[in-house]
Amino acid sequence: MSPDLAMEITLQPVRRFDFDAAIIFSDILVIPYALGQVVRFEDGVGPVLEGYPGFDGLTEDPGVWKQRLSPVYQALEQTRNKLASTKALIGFAGAPWTLAAYMLEGRGSPDQRAAKLLGYSERKNFLRLLDRLSDAVAAHLIWQLEHGADAVQLFDSWAGGLPDREFSDWVIGPATRIVATVRDAVPDARIIGFPRAVTQSQYERYANETGVDCVSIDTATSMSWAISTFGTHVAVQGNLDPIALIAGGDGLDQTVDAILKATRSHRVIFNLGHGVLPETPLAHVAQVVERVRGSA
Repeated sequence: MSPDLAMEITLQPVRRFDFDAAIIFSDILVIPYALGQVVRFEDGVGPVLEGYPGFDGLTEDPGVWKQRLSPVYQALEQTRNKLASTKALIGFAGAPWTLAAYMLEGRGSPDQRAAKLLGYSERKNFLRLLDRLSDAVAAHLIWQLEHGADAVQLFDSWAGGLPDREFSDWVIGPATRIVATVRDAVPDARIIGFPRAVTQSQYERYANETGVDCVSIDTATSMSWAISTFGTHVAVQGNLDPIALIAGGDGLDQTVDAILKATRSHRVIFNLGHGVLPETPLAHVAQVVERVRGSA
């Protein structure tokens, strides 16, 4: 990772659209790399992780983690120096369950089968892996906050589809541990959690039990439901369909307006329910920014 290039990529959207915040250009799979697993990216395939070394083969020295992750912190410092003081800088990390799914499968998968098989057949050992990952993720978030991030986000991209018991042990438990560890080091840390595509009851439990300041919700979750359920103790982020952003026009305006109406009396970070898709016209991004700012 080049800190200079990461800084430039992070700043370009802010320069073009005058966003209120920038999120550092990095990847959730820097944690497996820091722990000693080989991570590479193949065109047309995505991330490939080679040879999960087993729990005992993972590096447990925080000094090694920090050294391997140092380009991220350099990029944060450089970006913070270039970014206007009125703009927020957001760091992030992958959540332990999602990271374990990638590490054990070797790549993304539709059902996270390798991680589930280990979790069901060797529950104690799997929880040890999640604890190790939780400690590394917490350290990474703390170091990001110490190097210029104003807030951090925890991405659990594969959280959807888990039964309640496993959701409790594999998603909520690690997230709660991470939030507590980060707050021990940085008491005023602002933390966003994103357990993507979980059930409404699981979203509610996540918001109530983990201690995060803000919960990101996916496209399929009702924004009105989230606002009425989370009350005033947790802010909400997300929900705009990335496909609507591609479509543009009146359909996009109506989708934006519906979110704005639902969140009028609540703390909200206007955002997508997941990432921007490659074919998204830049004019449609500008359309959303203008629509949201015009409603203020």
